[in-house]
Amino acid sequence: MALDQRGHGRSDRPSDFSRAGYVEDAAAVLDHLRIDDTVVLGHSLGGVNAYQLAARRPGLVGALIVEDIGAEVDDDLSFSLSWPHRAPTRAALLEELGPSASYLTDAVREYVDGWGLAFDPKDMNVSQQHLNGDHWDDWLASNCPALLIRGSRSTVLSTEQAKDMAARRPRTRLVELPAGHTVHETVPVEFAAAIREFLSAL
Repeated sequence: MALDQRGHGRSDRPSDFSRAGYVEDAAAVLDHLRIDDTVVLGHSLGGVNAYQLAARRPGLVGALIVEDIGAEVDDDLSFSLSWPHRAPTRAALLEELGPSASYLTDAVREYVDGWGLAFDPKDMNVSQQHLNGDHWDDWLASNCPALLIRGSRSTVLSTEQAKDMAARRPRTRLVELPAGHTVHETVPVEFAAAIREFLSAL
């Protein structure tokens, strides 16, 4: 199951983008479906949501897979504020989005007044501001088995921090794959194999 997180995909625009809000959403979905002790996988923002869920609702998470995000986060997405609000065609929108377009194709929508994104970049920036910070306490608070996957060319999670995260948290395995931040998209076969190996050992 893949959760469209608040402000993402087809989820509604929320009143806030707090850390607690994201975690409570994930917990609410699992509670609603009566699922506990499950494997939770998250990439980037979703990775922090995943390990904070494990820290704050440990009964829901039996194992954790975190893709390319650290226990310390400091990123700036203000470049997205220059993205167009609307464009006359889908192709024109993608062209104006430039290098970011490849990450946003699933978020492109047609509206009455043209083509745009499914979310407001201002919301994305607010979300990132809440995400930035030191989350070591949450990373170290759970003790379920964990797999940390890092892209070897990532500019989001350094080798040093990834190794430190694996060393300081018990039952945590680190795997580095030849990719940037979106490991699952760049090397999907290797990504799936790493997860399959981790799951088979549970």
